[in-house]
Amino acid sequence: MCLPAFLPAQVRCGAERKELYYPLLKDRKVGIVANQASVAFNANIVDVLVKDGFQIGMIFSPEHGFRLSGDAGQTINTGIDSATGIRVVSLYGDRRKPAREDIDSLDVVVFDIQDVGVRFYTYISTLSYVMEACAENRVPLIVLDRPNPNGFYIDGPVLEKSFSSFVGMHPVPVVYGMTIGEYARMVNGEGWLKNGIQCDLKVVPLENYTAKSRYQLHIKPSPNLSNPGAIALYPSLCFFEGTCVSVGRGTSFPFQVYGHPMMDSGRFAFTPKSMPGASLHPPFENKVCHGEDLRSFYAENPAESGKINLAWLIKACHSLKGKTVFFNDYFNKLAGNSALQKQVAEGKTEKEIRQSWKAGITKFRKVRAKYLLYYGSGLRSEI
Repeated sequence: MCLPAFLPAQVRCGAERKELYYPLLKDRKVGIVANQASVAFNANIVDVLVKDGFQIGMIFSPEHGFRLSGDAGQTINTGIDSATGIRVVSLYGDRRKPAREDIDSLDVVVFDIQDVGVRFYTYISTLSYVMEACAENRVPLIVLDRPNPNGFYIDGPVLEKSFSSFVGMHPVPVVYGMTIGEYARMVNGEGWLKNGIQCDLKVVPLENYTAKSRYQLHIKPSPNLSNPGAIALYPSLCFFEGTCVSVGRGTSFPFQVYGHPMMDSGRFAFTPKSMPGASLHPPFENKVCHGEDLRSFYAENPAESGKINLAWLIKACHSLKGKTVFFNDYFNKLAGNSALQKQVAEGKTEKEIRQSWKAGITKFRKVRAKYLLYYGSGLRSEI
């Protein structure tokens, strides 16, 4: 079962609702997009489908691989899954979209990936490319929905089209408050796929889940988001990936700390080390970084949850001013605009910066509302 933090045990992920999608797979050659977190009935969804007699023609793996624990940005090669003998095609690196010859061999594609509800988390970009390939080749797509651990709020600047990239393809805020199934419906309905094409999309919804649900994952969705604390901090700390500051890659607590060798000493310190999965040759490898330990931040400050925290970014920028170049070329891609970098560099307050997001978020909420599946205590069924 998907294990909830604040929900009754009867909540079921889409992958566990066999009665809704097994009939759609019968006597069909199935492709599946999955990774190590695609778990149902205490097993990987691929293993479940194979055991239940379905013909799996191909596995597509997103960033970090299928059963592997690749680092962020590490290319995962195409190969054969040793457990099942099924071909695995990587959708990270040179090929981010399924090739025509891969899709043509399939009758249906299943997408079962655990998202964390943050724009620059690349699984939603993989989803968009898979939808596009399915639409172009007239192959139906079934998304097995999963809960969003950051799904209870919306925050951050809305991406501007000129800043589209693999870490942000569509005009949504950094935190968009939707499950991955709802997000797929929005991409389809708003015509955000190439040339406005639409995918033959079905979403298998969660059962006994509501829009206000709080949910903690029991399996890490990617190597460096190792626990609920890191997942909660990720929307705020990932901005540091576009700066000279370390977010603890190469430690046992990535995305739970931040620091730099030239930041003021006397506070928390950590030393990144090379370690498989948690970062090979991380920034500032074997150098002492000074910064802040945020592992207990939300436990000690529960009222601060439900929003992006810019105080850490602003504080670090001004601490390192005149010592080193703070921002790099990646920052604007993460922000989805050029304004945030300028605002921080000019000394704008967090309140002033957040005010600049307000109009974009209001507009997005109206778009988002059309595609929500879960609200109040009810469920709008898609199947």
